[in-house]
Amino acid sequence: MACALAFSIVADAGAVEHPAKLAWHVERFDGGVVGSHDGDLPLNPASVVKVATSLWALERLGADYRYETIFALGGGLDTTEAKLEGNLLVLGSGDPDFQPENAFLVAGELNRLGLRHVSGDLLVDERFWIGWEGGTARREQDADKRVETMAVRLREALDPDRWTRELEQAWKAFAERRSLNVGERPQVVIDGRAQRYSARSEMVPLVIHRSQPLVDLLRRFNVYSNNDIDRLEFVLGPPQQLERFLADLWQGTDDGMRIETTSGLGRNRLTPRQTVRLLRDFALVCKKAGIAMESLLPVMGCGPSTLVKIYPGLHKSGLVNGMAAKTGTLTTTDGGVSVLSGIADTTGGKLLFALFTPGSGTRLRAARKDHEVWLARLVEDFGGMRPHSCPSVLPYSDERAVVSPAPVAE
Repeated sequence: MACALAFSIVADAGAVEHPAKLAWHVERFDGGVVGSHDGDLPLNPASVVKVATSLWALERLGADYRYETIFALGGGLDTTEAKLEGNLLVLGSGDPDFQPENAFLVAGELNRLGLRHVSGDLLVDERFWIGWEGGTARREQDADKRVETMAVRLREALDPDRWTRELEQAWKAFAERRSLNVGERPQVVIDGRAQRYSARSEMVPLVIHRSQPLVDLLRRFNVYSNNDIDRLEFVLGPPQQLERFLADLWQGTDDGMRIETTSGLGRNRLTPRQTVRLLRDFALVCKKAGIAMESLLPVMGCGPSTLVKIYPGLHKSGLVNGMAAKTGTLTTTDGGVSVLSGIADTTGGKLLFALFTPGSGTRLRAARKDHEVWLARLVEDFGGMRPHSCPSVLPYSDERAVVSPAPVAE
């Protein structure tokens, strides 16, 4: 009966504006197909590609993987004067979510180890980033300029005398969260320039910053749909390798798939059916890692996210706590597209769904309303939502990061 009712969503769609443009596919968690409309039509999945990137990262690196950033001495450290006569060197490993708060942690540890003043330069390599860029569409394409920008940002974050209003606010929030004295600000003054480190010179590692675990990184990128998730390519490889990963995983069912970016920008292609397959594979990999898929995606009614921002009608209709989903939006590429794909835990069972409205660049609000009405009907057909408790509060980038002295070479 529920299956028949699910098909009525399309048949009885008169109240939904432009329902013919809505492509969708729904399956039970065990793989049974509930219904489909244009389910095998390759469409642009927009930011739902981030789920594929997250799946790839978990499989390749593991949920507990941490990025390491080394802060090293390029000269002699006089702990009596708390001064480095030489350069401070920063060697990254591609940490995609190093923020000013992480720099505050590092500055505090450098101070604790007797470093407050650098007579030379701050030299940063090409594997280090701080703050956001907005993905490939907004990224500085000149490699030298990009690294120099990161070096300047880090120098500002390390030295309160250079702080902007935003950095001041970030410090206050950081100190309050950690019960620190707001007036006792860590500080590392750099006398020289902030620039790219390319010439490998003799150095002594002093501090190692280890990022929060990968599972926390992925959750932050998915909840906020942050396009800088494509920084994961530094360790994982380019988008073509993600496409090969999915093709190997979906042997014989990957027709029409195309992955051009790991963030969802550009002209990617997945069918609604493949998108549901992606969600199931993601859920299985999460289960293997001992985590719930719902803890890595936005959950309706559980804290701020793109899901809550874009689909307020879902919250009003009571579809809360039992639904985790990834949004996708492009305004001009391929004429625009609005995508919503996720898992709804109904009293009639868990449902995996994928909704696409192609060509919706000029009518995004109407397309999202279509999705809200469609989902409300689907959940109603299956007996209503079965609510869950919310996942833990989304962590800050520094919350589970670890900063420690570098091991002493023997």
